[in-house]
Order: sequence, then C-alpha cells, then structure tokens
Amino acid sequence: MTNPVLSLTDASLSLMGNAGQVDILHDISLDVPKGETLGLIGPSGSGKSSLLMLMGGLETATGGAVTALGQDLTTMNEDQLARFRRDNMGVVFQSFHLIPTMTALENVATPLELAGHRDAFDRAAAELEAVGLADRADHYPSQMSGGEQQRVALARASAPRPAILLADEPTGNLDETNGQAIMQLLFDLRDRHGATLVMVTHSRELAARCDRVIRLRDGRIDTAKVAA
Repeated sequence: MTNPVLSLTDASLSLMGNAGQVDILHDISLDVPKGETLGLIGPSGSGKSSLLMLMGGLETATGGAVTALGQDLTTMNEDQLARFRRDNMGVVFQSFHLIPTMTALENVATPLELAGHRDAFDRAAAELEAVGLADRADHYPSQMSGGEQQRVALARASAPRPAILLADEPTGNLDETNGQAIMQLLFDLRDRHGATLVMVTHSRELAARCDRVIRLRDGRIDTAKVAA
C-alpha cells in the first residue's frame, strides 16, 4: 500500500491508573488507505476507542509510531495536534459534545471560524441542510432530541471537509430509527466529501457496511477481514 492515510507501526498505549501502569494497546500495526471505511469491533474493554483516539491524536502512543496524512502524530505537542485535527479530521463521539450555550448553527460554524473561514456560517448552514436540520439552525441542544443533536455533531465534524472522519459509537446513544438515520448520514457525508472513515461500533449492521472490519481483543488485533 502506498501512502496510507493512517498508519500505525507497533503502536502501544499504556496509562497510569490507581493501581499502577495499565497496558491498553499492544503493538498495533495497521494501514488505512484513502477512501476506505474501516470498522473497529470487539468486546467492551478490548481497546477499540483507545485505538481510535491514537488515530486522532487524542491519545499519544507510548510506543511505536502513528502517522496521519504522512505526519508523525507522536512528535506533535498538544497545540500542533489540535491544529492538525482542526484542518484534517472530523471526530464524532457517542456523546454529542455540543456547546449548550450555542445554537446548532453556531456549533457547526465554530470549527470553521477557528480555522479562519470567512464563509463559516454559510458552510455551517449548508451542512445542517445536508443532515436535514435547516429548520433547527437557531435551536439550542436542550431544545433538540438525541437524534437531532447527533445530526448536528455530524454536521460539525464534516463541515471542514476533513480528509479523515473518526466516529466512536456514533449510534450508541440512539434508538433504532435514529440510529439507522445517523448511519445513512455518516456514509452520505463520507461519500460527499471523499473522506476516509474509521468507526468504532457494536452494531453488526453498521460493521457490515464497512469495507473492512478489524476485531480487537485484549488490546491486540484479533482478526482482520473484509466485511461481507
């Protein structure tokens, strides 16, 4: 594979807990090519979310190397990582992490404003329309359902048109109907912006739509297969 969008080589992650050092990930080697949709699955505590955090520079590997778009994330400080994510990545969490004092439009526009886009609010409005929330632009998170809040979170993640889209259990807090809608929107946004998508999921249906599925167990890659 030439020039993968994401590449991990013998990446490990250990954190200090109350009882001492906890080894979370062990020698993960993985390449993700441009445009691929990769699903990360496995039992609770297997390291799925931690692996996603390494890919996004939200955790720093304690061993090995993690590169994104050819940049070594393990050598960057917090400010450099924040700028890199702002310019190249969109991240969607199970919890929506919207700013409660901002409207839907303001939440989506914020990362664009931080990146210096003069058309931040126009682009934010277009993204809200893309996720079916044009009529909710002036509403605050407390005035929206969980499904609507996750749509806003998706719009916020995709508004900067990131090369990499990371999603951690994006349907985990939603009922089946809203989960189905968010799942479709996630793939629509990927297709619209041509992003490489990596997601953690417990949903078999969501995993089955991925180009490839990686299973983790005890902080190690258990199996790798192409989704049927």
